[in-house]
Amino acid sequence: MQHIRGFRLVPFTLSALSLLCGAPFAAAQPVQPGELPDGEGKELVQTVCFACHTATNITGAAGYDSAHWKELFNSMITLPAAQADTIANYLAANFAPRPNRGPTLIEGDTKVNIQEWMAPTRGQRTRDPVEAPDGSIWWTGMWASLVGRLDPATGAMEEYRLPVTARPHSIVPDAEGNIWYTGNSNGTIGKLDPKTGEITQYSTLASDPHSAAFHPNGDLYFTAQNSGMLGRLDPVTGELKEITTEPRPYGIKVAPNGTLWVAYNGTNKIGAMDPETMEVRYFEVPNAASRVRRLDIDSKGLVWFVNSTQGKLGRLNPATGEITQWDSPSGARSQPYALAVVEDKVWYNESGMRPDALVRFDPETEQFQSWAIPSGVGIVRNMWVTKDNNLLIHQTSSNRIGLVTIED
Repeated sequence: MQHIRGFRLVPFTLSALSLLCGAPFAAAQPVQPGELPDGEGKELVQTVCFACHTATNITGAAGYDSAHWKELFNSMITLPAAQADTIANYLAANFAPRPNRGPTLIEGDTKVNIQEWMAPTRGQRTRDPVEAPDGSIWWTGMWASLVGRLDPATGAMEEYRLPVTARPHSIVPDAEGNIWYTGNSNGTIGKLDPKTGEITQYSTLASDPHSAAFHPNGDLYFTAQNSGMLGRLDPVTGELKEITTEPRPYGIKVAPNGTLWVAYNGTNKIGAMDPETMEVRYFEVPNAASRVRRLDIDSKGLVWFVNSTQGKLGRLNPATGEITQWDSPSGARSQPYALAVVEDKVWYNESGMRPDALVRFDPETEQFQSWAIPSGVGIVRNMWVTKDNNLLIHQTSSNRIGLVTIED
């Protein structure tokens, strides 16, 4: 266990290259100039964009018009107006919107209001927002090794720098308002005390702690995707226990009966872990190519999950082992990603679509409804249910935190 002092960041804007390529951000490998079509702005794109991204980030994108390209890269860097216009016009001329990436939106009676805020530090790759006991919203800026706090009433935001090598993947608050993070790049579980700025780190055997959840027994349980491990930390004693498991454990949630449910992104399985023994019972999802990123549990103990590779929403009945799946509205290429259950209605996103679509499913009627996320050029990678039964979402690529107010 190690104690260090973190510090708060005053909201600021950095220049393009110092933000994207200076520590702790990772620059991508250089690419060859011939990978982009000729035209005015090509050299500027290679200089600015390729400092951190490969050509495939552009050539493989869904494509946008000039305004949306500019909106996207303005969330990453700050450029002089003339340069921004040149880059946006070049990208729009050569990488226009692809109609086959648009979501299939389903109308319905439920109304939502989606409010978004852009995080202060550009290019940080915001993700995994949570609600603290005091109602504040917190998020992690993975590439910038920071966590941020948002007051949803005023829109005021502040950021706290974590150890530069941490690159926190997910965060979760405890009952006292401390923010716990998974150090995805330095093999740690960390705790930030927002009142003092003190950071406590616990070193893990796993090299890449990923997602975490507090259990009613007080322990913090976590997954480590690339290490293929599950872990348990006692916050009082600092005792850690870690086990090996099926490939690429991803999302983790606690059921009403105390069982920990684990999604697997490296095999077609869902795991049920006993909190005391940490023994895992596995359920196979049909089709060996199925992969599950996120899951949640309803009031009846049924496990809802996204089958990301197959474009399906799924439900597991733990009592019988029966699995039922529904095709997502946008089809096999929709890539469902994040998921949350709100008052027994299932919410998730279609990350393969542009714009990213928010989807609602009513298990009683088996009806879908969906909406385009306003800044939906990024990806929602996780969702959080607030105490008012609303949703916290985000857009990783476009640096935004979102609050979905549900008006059923």
